Order: sequence, then C-alpha cells, then structure tokens
Amino acid sequence: MQEYIHKVQYYETDRMGIAHHSNYIRWMEEARVAFLERIGWSFARLEESGLVSPVTEVSCKYKTPCTFADVITIKIYIESLGAVRARFRYIMKKGDATVCECSSEHCFLDKQGKIVNLSKTCPEFFSELQKHTND
Repeated sequence: MQEYIHKVQYYETDRMGIAHHSNYIRWMEEARVAFLERIGWSFARLEESGLVSPVTEVSCKYKTPCTFADVITIKIYIESLGAVRARFRYIMKKGDATVCECSSEHCFLDKQGKIVNLSKTCPEFFSELQKHTND
C-alpha cells in the first residue's frame, strides 16, 4: 500500500469551511498519479506506450469532514486487476480518523479509444501493476 499526503487548501473548502465533496475525487487522482510515478509508469510513459486509462466508476463513502490546512494521508492500492480493468482503493485519514473510503475503476484503451487487453498490449505495465495488487 502506497501513501500520498495532501494538505487541504482554502480554495477547496465551501462556505461552511469544509472541503467540498468533489475535491476528494481530485485527491484520488493525485494519489493515483503519484502511485504510478513511484512504480515507474508516469502518465507520460503510459501515453508514450499508446495507452489511456479513463475512469469508468467512482465511489466515495465520506466519514469525517476535512477543513482548511488539514493534512490528509491517502493510502492507495490496487484492489483488483484484470486484462482490461483495474480498481484502485483509497483510504483517506486525518490523523487516526478515517475521512473517506473510496474506489475508482479504470479501463485501458488505445489512443483511438478501443479497449485493449493490457496483459497483451503492454505486458511490462500489467506485470508491474500485478506486483502491487492487494498490497
């Protein structure tokens, strides 16, 4: 399981001083991008390989609100991996308190938008993802 740290910015809060719910989706993406970079597969490398990975599903269960300047630790791991889809799991915490439990599902496409079998199209990337499944 990898960790990513995010400090809640003032502009991410609403009139009540609480981080707006839409920001959690952005934080998930920040954590996923950092995770992929750490395993050697930046978005630039993916695109150079001819791959894109759009979101097909997102789920968030909000538990504790965040406010300006809170430091959020986001733990990310690959919950499941198939030839054409991957599901990432995110656990966001503020200290010991769980803030949000989330997941995102992604498919793998070529640049023309056609679904690809990742294990055949880019076996090196697929193998690296397998190493981190259920970390």
